[in-house]
Amino acid sequence: MNIFPDIDKSKLDDFYINIGNNVRYYRNKKNVSQLELAISIGHKSTSFLSNCENYKYSEHFNLEHLYLIAHALEVDICDLIKGQHENE
Repeated sequence: MNIFPDIDKSKLDDFYINIGNNVRYYRNKKNVSQLELAISIGHKSTSFLSNCENYKYSEHFNLEHLYLIAHALEVDICDLIKGQHENE
């Protein structure tokens, strides 16, 4: 059952993929490793961060993650959501 009938799953997938790409872009731009960022948001390994950046297993960041990532990378949280940094 789709609780949002006007939004198909592929649009949500694209949204999460875009956010993952944006996180990767700003993380690389700031020369922060996946491990450094993962630890700064409360994770002990890179697997969670890697899976979210690549939307592997449909794993994605939630609002708390994005807030912590934006703070750690010193970027506006809006840039993580609306930017278009594909494979940069």
